[in-house]
Amino acid sequence: MLIYVNRNPEARVRDIAAAVGITERAAQTILADLEGDGYLRKTKVGRRNTYRVNSGGQFRHPEEAGHRIGDLLSLFD
Repeated sequence: MLIYVNRNPEARVRDIAAAVGITERAAQTILADLEGDGYLRKTKVGRRNTYRVNSGGQFRHPEEAGHRIGDLLSLFD
């Protein structure tokens, strides 16, 4: 989901859900969790939301600690 949001920051929740093959409700929950954990930031633009991945942030899991989110995303560009 992070990869899709990084590539499509103006995508609607419906578009994100369809792209990754989950329900809209599941996508909303995951997006809220990612925002709460600092992996992305949601900004309201008019009536829509845009999402920006925090590429400078680091992963929290001990196995990935010290690795930047942007480093992972760059592998898929």
